[in-house]
Amino acid sequence: MRASVLLRLSLVALAFTLAWSAAPLPPPIAPAAARSADGTTDTQAFDEAWRLVRDKFYDRNLKGLDWEAIGKTFRAQYAAATTDAARSGVINAMLQKLASSHTHHYTKDETAYYELADIFRYALRRDLPKYFPGRSVTYPGIGMFTREIDGKTFVAAVFPGLPAAKAGLLAGDEIVSADGKPFQPVGSFRDKVGKSVTLQIRRAADGPVKDMTVEPKRIEPDEAFEEALKDSARIIEANGKRIGYVRVWSYAGNRYQELLEEVLSEGKLKDADALIWDLRDGWGGAHPRYLNAFNPYGPTLTLTDRDGDTNVVGYRWRKPVAMLINGGTRSGKEVLAYGFKKNGFGPVIGERTAGALLAATAFLLSDGSLLILAVDNASVDGERLEGKGVAPTIEVPFDIRYAAGKDPQIDKAVEVLADGA
Repeated sequence: MRASVLLRLSLVALAFTLAWSAAPLPPPIAPAAARSADGTTDTQAFDEAWRLVRDKFYDRNLKGLDWEAIGKTFRAQYAAATTDAARSGVINAMLQKLASSHTHHYTKDETAYYELADIFRYALRRDLPKYFPGRSVTYPGIGMFTREIDGKTFVAAVFPGLPAAKAGLLAGDEIVSADGKPFQPVGSFRDKVGKSVTLQIRRAADGPVKDMTVEPKRIEPDEAFEEALKDSARIIEANGKRIGYVRVWSYAGNRYQELLEEVLSEGKLKDADALIWDLRDGWGGAHPRYLNAFNPYGPTLTLTDRDGDTNVVGYRWRKPVAMLINGGTRSGKEVLAYGFKKNGFGPVIGERTAGALLAATAFLLSDGSLLILAVDNASVDGERLEGKGVAPTIEVPFDIRYAAGKDPQIDKAVEVLADGA
């Protein structure tokens, strides 16, 4: 079996494969799409995306689609598009015909572009230096997830310790504008690192618009997710119990699990009576073995050196635990949700997960845009979660709009654990 196939198989449950494609892309061109003599857009990047789907997509039959015909239809639309957003929209409209997760096109105007480029930095190692000197992926931002609902932009989550949190932004805030202009997740902060940006926000549906000043910084996604995990850890006092809380924003790497176990074994939550393990939103990449931390039946080995420093191997959390999930819980996190629920480790609270579980890899196209493509099918214990997801054991709907920082899913978890811990 080829090494690249072995690598993909070993990571299939992560829904992220880091295998490098043996077929390199054409040499890069300038980031802005070239124009032909008649004023239409050069279709090189589109053609690359179309060919990659044809040659790499996990379903050799391409879901029974006439890919040649689809390519001709959308190529004409791409050629007529006049902005990066419109061109990306055409590629994504084509990709949507495949009805598959982990198959999407991103531009440098989206925070997900940088987060995924960082997650897939090994797969992109040959081309990454062309767009990110030194392979350090960063972008100007304030540390938050946003969600588009009915044409409005809402804060979906705020990363502890980063500018959005420091400024007082809350989940549920509507971002009306930035410095008086339409809000853009990256564009509103480009060339403004270290400077003040005034966001116009609305906290209540019928409330006034108020100004909030933030100071953007260069964000390195991996580092930001690590710090946000550690900073999220806190104790919630309820019914005489100390309920620990921690949120894992990304699981694309073993380091996140190591940090989680450090927080539980020797950090802020080591004396908690119970735990809320929040896997909502963000990115997947989790390995099934991460569940071992919540399997009380395995042994834990503690090594102590001559200076008294200890190292825990095979850490186990042996106290009550609840998991939080929602429609943004995807990929490898769904593997954890499935196993946690199936083995009865604790209540699973929230909403059904995304049903987005395929193994993917990434490609930088010649215009600098990013294509994420599903290259392997995936199942968990023989069950396919793609398009299905994992249902909670306790369903708690949560409309994020104008939540003003309130979180009924956390509240329910605290209630359940405080009553039974």
